[in-house]
Amino acid sequence: MLEIKTKGVLHTLSAKQKIPLSKEEAWEFLSNPKNLKEITPDNMGFDMVSGGEKPVYEGSILQYTVRPLLGLKLYWVSEITNIKFQDYFIDEQRFGPYEFWKHAHFITEIPGGILMEDIITYKLPLGFLGKVFHPILVAPKLKAIFAYRKKMLEQKFGSYE
Repeated sequence: MLEIKTKGVLHTLSAKQKIPLSKEEAWEFLSNPKNLKEITPDNMGFDMVSGGEKPVYEGSILQYTVRPLLGLKLYWVSEITNIKFQDYFIDEQRFGPYEFWKHAHFITEIPGGILMEDIITYKLPLGFLGKVFHPILVAPKLKAIFAYRKKMLEQKFGSYE
C-alpha cells in the first residue's frame, strides 16, 4: 500500500510492505545505510558519501548524493534522530532538496514475517512552484522509488503470502 496525502503545507507519504523475514533479519538489513543503494533506483544516481560505515545509531549523520532530475547532482545530509532497536528509526534531512523531510521506518512482527511501514512527512521548497511541481514531478517520483524498493525487497527476500 502506498499513498500520499496533503494537509496544509505538508505532504505525507505512507508505504507498507509485508516481508517474510524475522524482525532481527529485517532490522539488520533496513538499518544498515550500505543497503540503501541496493533498494534505490539506478536513475536516482544515489551514492553514499559518508556515514555508511556502521549501522545507524542515534545521532549518526549520513551524507549522500542523488540525481533526481536532469542528472543534477544534489547533496543530501540526514541525521538519525530516534531509534528503538528492532522497532523503528527516524531520519531527518538536515541539508538537501526538501524544505522539510522526516522519515520514520517501522518494523512490526506479524505471523510469517514483518510489516515494514515508512511514513515520510515533507515540504517542498519554492512556495507556489513547489505546489505546482508536487503532483507532476515529486509525487510520481516518490511513488516510483517506493515501487522499486518494494520490488527489490521482494526479489531479495521473497513475497509475503
